[in-house]
Amino acid sequence: MPLLEQLELILEKRKRRDLLRSLVVASPSSIDFSSNDFLGLARNKLLQKTYLKELSSFPNPPLGSTGSRLLDGNSSYAESLDKFIAEFHKAESALIFPSGFDANVGLFSSVPQHGDAIIIDEFIHASVHDGIRNSRAAVITKFRHNDIKHLKKVLETVVQEIEPQKNIFIAVESLYSMDGDIAPLNEIVEVIKPFNSYLIVDEAHATGVYGEQGRGIVCELGLERKVFARLHTFGKALASNGAAIVGPKLLRSYLINYARPLIFSTFLSFNSLIAIDCSYKVMTSEAGNELRKRLMRLIHLFRSNIDLPSNMLLPSNSAIQGILIPGNDNVVKLCRVIQNAGYNVKPIRSPTVPVGKERVRVCIHADNTEEQILGLINVIKDYFIQQNISKEMNNYQIISSKL
Repeated sequence: MPLLEQLELILEKRKRRDLLRSLVVASPSSIDFSSNDFLGLARNKLLQKTYLKELSSFPNPPLGSTGSRLLDGNSSYAESLDKFIAEFHKAESALIFPSGFDANVGLFSSVPQHGDAIIIDEFIHASVHDGIRNSRAAVITKFRHNDIKHLKKVLETVVQEIEPQKNIFIAVESLYSMDGDIAPLNEIVEVIKPFNSYLIVDEAHATGVYGEQGRGIVCELGLERKVFARLHTFGKALASNGAAIVGPKLLRSYLINYARPLIFSTFLSFNSLIAIDCSYKVMTSEAGNELRKRLMRLIHLFRSNIDLPSNMLLPSNSAIQGILIPGNDNVVKLCRVIQNAGYNVKPIRSPTVPVGKERVRVCIHADNTEEQILGLINVIKDYFIQQNISKEMNNYQIISSKL
């Protein structure tokens, strides 16, 4: 069978399962409850002015980076930005990558050595999975999401499976992108202490929102010296692109030599580096503090008024809220109703999340208004009343518990 026919059949199978992806452009008039622009900086006037002023201060800025960081893409501006990011996040060093995906793949594919072990939270980001697939680790396993007791059991098992003195890497997110819940980092640090372990924390969804001036949850908890490496991305709350790995100076040198996504990818353009720098300036200003406070007020407003059964609303106090509607067809149906009402939300279907845990993912932003929050809630409530979803959910829970 010719290749294109094979590909067409594969896509047709995905379509029949209602899993076919496509590129979409949200209506300019729709209200954003979908993007990761948590602080609303993507359209923030102060950030725009700061960026244009910084850009204009360079008489002839290059349009592109012209190469990878190891060839011609590096600059004194990039080096100074590395140093600032390291100091800001209270680390010895930082290394900027073209994207968060590249950073995770580069870190996990190169740092674990032959015979080492990697233990991941079962809900860890896809980029970590792609990185560990290319790693040299002897053991790769996972523990139940945020389950400290299970993590300890897995650690005790792994120790028996690897040679003495081999390294164990534990990978978690500080704030999980699909559930919106926070990892129990204090407890994780304590439980891994007796082992030859190294904790890696992906702060992608916490950067800019948590901690003093948006430093992240690791800094908020004072765990900087107990975490081996952290990932901070710039494409979410910072409204830019790219990411940085922060950690020991030796780790930076190692990644420069062995992280293939850094070595063989064209680096960020000069204007992207300026955007990152300006986003940090706004994020750390008094205006940034006000945005974080406003975001927390809006999250509280949403949680206080949504009034859904506990088995339908994920237990999150972050900007990421999940409304569980089991079944891909069901979650798509609700999303279409919400979108038709003028609110941009997205369905999260299995297998992205476990079967039976499909949900509408609602992201709250500092530039949303109270009226928009309450309007969204009313659309959701009306849908549930019309469809009698609450009863269906209870029935589903009873059925699924017997499987």
